[in-house]
Amino acid sequence: MSDAKAFISAVFDLSSKHILLTGASSGLGRHWARTLTRAGARVAMAARGVEKLEALADELRAEGGRCDVYGLDVRDRDAIRSCIAAAEQVAPIDVLINNAGVARPRAPEKLSDGEWDEVYETNLRGPWVLAQEVIKRRLADQRECSIVNIASILGIRAIGHLAPYSAAKAGLINLGRDLCVDLAAKGIRVNAIAPGYFITEMNDEWLASPAGDRLRQRVPAKRFGTPDELDGAIIFLSSDASRFMNGNLITVDGGHTAGV
Repeated sequence: MSDAKAFISAVFDLSSKHILLTGASSGLGRHWARTLTRAGARVAMAARGVEKLEALADELRAEGGRCDVYGLDVRDRDAIRSCIAAAEQVAPIDVLINNAGVARPRAPEKLSDGEWDEVYETNLRGPWVLAQEVIKRRLADQRECSIVNIASILGIRAIGHLAPYSAAKAGLINLGRDLCVDLAAKGIRVNAIAPGYFITEMNDEWLASPAGDRLRQRVPAKRFGTPDELDGAIIFLSSDASRFMNGNLITVDGGHTAGV
């Protein structure tokens, strides 16, 4: 049994990984910051909410976790460059997790250009710029790296009132596939996770509403996910266990996209 545990531990080991995680101040990003530090990684936590990040960092360091805090607006290329440069003073980035995102639910006829641009720039252009800046560095030093884009099942199927969000998430999935074609032979992996509906502090009230209950009935599992049920996918794609996996999408949704 001990040999089996040692083998599994080695395959999924994150102790040598330096991970840049965007959108780390709330929701799934905050949960993953805990998950990845507890799994042994050094996590560069980036978000606009620096005060929240500092409080989280204090909590994780008290547990023995290794983490650093960086203020970042993913809509700003200069800020992205500065964030990556600062993080790489600690160590080269082995894993980039593009998690920062925003949604602006609107009927199509009521959506403003500004709202469209905000969603597109946060959910698609920002991840592209982050990936590009990390890719440049890894090509220069010839180090392998893993890029994990946090997409959504709404990049696969639509729910309505979320046109820019769904379009951006679909784009994020195909961005990874295209980058894979160019970069797989150079040791750079780009994969995506498409979560279904997960209960976080950002959506728990809506998911508990009558509208949320109607949505829950459409999930074959007849329930929403909890953040810990995404831990396996995020650790897998961050670790060398997925070293030959590239250009792929892992859907974690309780069977939602399998239904009609």
